[in-house]
Amino acid sequence: MMEKLYTRKEAAQVLGIGLTTLDAARKDGLIAYVQYVHNGCVFFTESGLQEYIARASHRARPMERNAAFRRQGR
Repeated sequence: MMEKLYTRKEAAQVLGIGLTTLDAARKDGLIAYVQYVHNGCVFFTESGLQEYIARASHRARPMERNAAFRRQGR
């Protein structure tokens, strides 16, 4: 069974980004896409979108408590 293909507009909406950002990510090789004909329509697969989200996700780091940044009372 073939994966669902998303248009540029649909993919941008799923990712919560603009078309310009999506196009930049595609041109930079950060997201996989399908293009059947040179200069034709561009489509994105669900697995490609999930991979992009996984690469763009970062683990939260615990907040560091550093006394050097505390302001002293005057």
